[in-house]
Amino acid sequence: YMGFRKSKEKKMKLAPYQYIHVKDTNTNITKCVFGPINYIRQEGEEIIQDKPQNFIILKPNTYAVVADPVIMVDGKPRKDKHGSVCVKHGEQEIRTDKEYARPFPLYPGEILKKIDSLTAIPRDCALKVRANRAFTALDGKKREAGDEWLINGPMIYVPKIEEDKIQLIHPIMIETNKALKLKAKIDCLDYQGNQRAAGEEWLVMDEGNYLLNINEILVEVVTGIILTEKIALHLTATRTFTDIYGIDRKAGEEWLITKEMNPVHICGVHEKLIAKVEITVLEKNEYCYLLNPLEGGVNQMGKKILILGPRVFFLNPGETLDGGIMNNYVLADDEGLLLKAIETYEDPEFGKKRPGDWWMVMGPRNFVPAVEVEVVERRKAIPLDVVEGIYVREYTTGNIRAEIGKTYMLKADEELAKKEIPEVVSKLLKTQGNVRNRLPYSVVTFKVPFNSVAQIYDYKSKKSRVVYGPSLVMLNPDEQFTVNYLSGGCPKAPGKIQSLYINLGPAFSTDKIEQIETSDHARLELKLSYNWKFKQDETCAEGKKFFNVRDFIGDMCSSMASRVRATVATMPFDMFHKSSVRTIRRAIFGVAPETGKIIDEYLIEANNLLIFNVDVQSAEPMDKNTKVSLQKTVTQAIEITTKIQEQEARRQADKIEQEEKGKLDCLVLENKARVEEAKKKLLELKAESDSVKSKGQAIAEAKAKAEAADLAARGDVAFAEHQAKAKKIRQMSEIEHLKEMNLIEMTHKKQMSALIIKKTQELASIEGNKFQSIMASIGKQTLIDIAMAGPEMQGKMLGSLGLQGYMLMDSKNPINLFTSAAGMIQQPERTEHPEQHKTFNAHLLFCLLYTSDAADERSSVDLGGRRIIKK
Repeated sequence: YMGFRKSKEKKMKLAPYQYIHVKDTNTNITKCVFGPINYIRQEGEEIIQDKPQNFIILKPNTYAVVADPVIMVDGKPRKDKHGSVCVKHGEQEIRTDKEYARPFPLYPGEILKKIDSLTAIPRDCALKVRANRAFTALDGKKREAGDEWLINGPMIYVPKIEEDKIQLIHPIMIETNKALKLKAKIDCLDYQGNQRAAGEEWLVMDEGNYLLNINEILVEVVTGIILTEKIALHLTATRTFTDIYGIDRKAGEEWLITKEMNPVHICGVHEKLIAKVEITVLEKNEYCYLLNPLEGGVNQMGKKILILGPRVFFLNPGETLDGGIMNNYVLADDEGLLLKAIETYEDPEFGKKRPGDWWMVMGPRNFVPAVEVEVVERRKAIPLDVVEGIYVREYTTGNIRAEIGKTYMLKADEELAKKEIPEVVSKLLKTQGNVRNRLPYSVVTFKVPFNSVAQIYDYKSKKSRVVYGPSLVMLNPDEQFTVNYLSGGCPKAPGKIQSLYINLGPAFSTDKIEQIETSDHARLELKLSYNWKFKQDETCAEGKKFFNVRDFIGDMCSSMASRVRATVATMPFDMFHKSSVRTIRRAIFGVAPETGKIIDEYLIEANNLLIFNVDVQSAEPMDKNTKVSLQKTVTQAIEITTKIQEQEARRQADKIEQEEKGKLDCLVLENKARVEEAKKKLLELKAESDSVKSKGQAIAEAKAKAEAADLAARGDVAFAEHQAKAKKIRQMSEIEHLKEMNLIEMTHKKQMSALIIKKTQELASIEGNKFQSIMASIGKQTLIDIAMAGPEMQGKMLGSLGLQGYMLMDSKNPINLFTSAAGMIQQPERTEHPEQHKTFNAHLLFCLLYTSDAADERSSVDLGGRRIIKK
């Protein structure tokens, strides 16, 4: 009663289904008082609650948990000898709506723990409970504390004191192509009654809801793998077992699962998926080598078989493709295969081959190499122009030869040989020969320019040959170009120029000669340019003599410099300065002993190099003071020369000026005489001109008057002609206008006549059709009868034809329509037989009547010539 506050009220009113606990303070016994009652607290009593307590009412499907419940006997609480209710201390009691359908109070000592709804266990579900103490269930099973079990639905679970509700377990839906992987907690039986050991795993693959057993653990949901014609599964066994197909599998064994075995495979607990294997497809012109093929369930290790397309298959475990899927070798006419036997091989086409044998298969053909054969390479015939070639090496002898100017297919014992050339030659071929991206095995070619010569050396025969340009050089396998290292620059330095050929000239080389000393120790610096060429004669027919001096430029410049130094050293500076060009030419070319003149050329006999001219570009002293003095002297000499030239020029100018003045005076006198003579002629011409002018004026006036009269007469005549032409044109236009008007009128009349005729024809056709239809409607027999009748009947007939108000006549005599109608019917001839007198044939004739009135009065006469009498 620690949660209650005692009431100090003397009196407490209790309604129905209410109670209070009253404690006797003398005996310390608590009793329960039920309503309805007005309870008056006595002396020595106290009310435990401060207000009345309601009875506990359990709704349907609910229960109450009461702690320390009283002991009930025949629906009443048991009391001890002191009068106190007996309770079960430390216990709990579950009271349901079925047992306590009526409201009930809590007796002294009882505590209401909770009121809760009963647990509804749905269909295919179960409630997991655990025993909290040892007890014997209603079905006689003994439960120990900690035991767990399932209570399957559908039902309403009523809790028990001995049981603890753990959780509501829902079923697991096993979908199509899925399975549950379960594991046993302890030794137990599965849903099929199979004994399972603790820790054992198995699959449940039946579709539908599955409820886990209390001793089962869901490891995972296994999804099946869909297999197609292109996908298979590579599996291995983790232990020895029998699979779902009834096949015994040993631990470590590997196998394939294909669609033919099962469209959907769910891996078992003892199966491990290694990989998904895609199908191997070989098309028509494809093949492959299969290593370690599976035969009799065992891989034949090291064995290799050939599989040709078209074919479709899966690689079994342990099998591999050597080199993958390969295309058949389709060889053209100019292609071939180099084959090598790796095992003893016998073929009906090629015969028996031993390991290591080489041979060629030529096209055109479709070739698939056998397992014992290795394809070394695919070869194609190499087309070569007349200026192209390749180097070929024979395996057996090692000899290298050049094949030039033809399409060549390598044989089985041949290969392309690389031609190694020095790096400097390779660079020169690119710069001088314009050779780009040369193949290592192609023949080295070089175009020797015009007026040039190249040397090629054969290292095998140790001989050289010389080629004159323009020409194409093609090196043999053992030949190399001779590289010419020539001096270059100014002054010349060795090795500056590298070339594969020598220019035969004419050409020039410029060199600077320094430190030339005269006899008076003046040092000079000369810049000379030599014109040279190679002299070709019978001594150098083969051209090898040109290459006797490797650096002929450097040798020539060095030789010429030494000759110049020797000559200059024998004379002073002033003398050399006055005749430097002659001195240098004499030093280089020498003097002819017979004539004492300087020779025009100099020949170097070692290589037939001919120097035929030298140009002194500059000759300057190296000493600054000397150079300045020389410049001053040269300047003064130039000034003196200039002054002399100026004085001479002035003298010449004065002389020319005086001569020109004399000529001018003579011309002035001559011109004056000519002017006087011209004046005289002018006066004569003026007099003549005046006389001619007076005569001409009179003649011109007379001619003008005559021409004016002539023009006036001609104008009148032209005017009259134009008037006549205009009148004629007007008359012609009027005539043409009248013609066109008449033509238009005639055309109009023709068209109107055609329309009238057409209208008349159409009206006649309509009348005829109308008359024909009337005759047809009257009938043949009726007409016969009318024709045979009298005039009165004939008149009625004509009236029935719609001819009221009309009369048919011509201009003179009326037409008896009745007589005409009678005449239109031909009477039959009498026959000899009286019975035939009544039968006859009638022939009706229809025509249009036209009278003369139709021609006179077209508007008052209709078709047929009938006059229209208007009433």
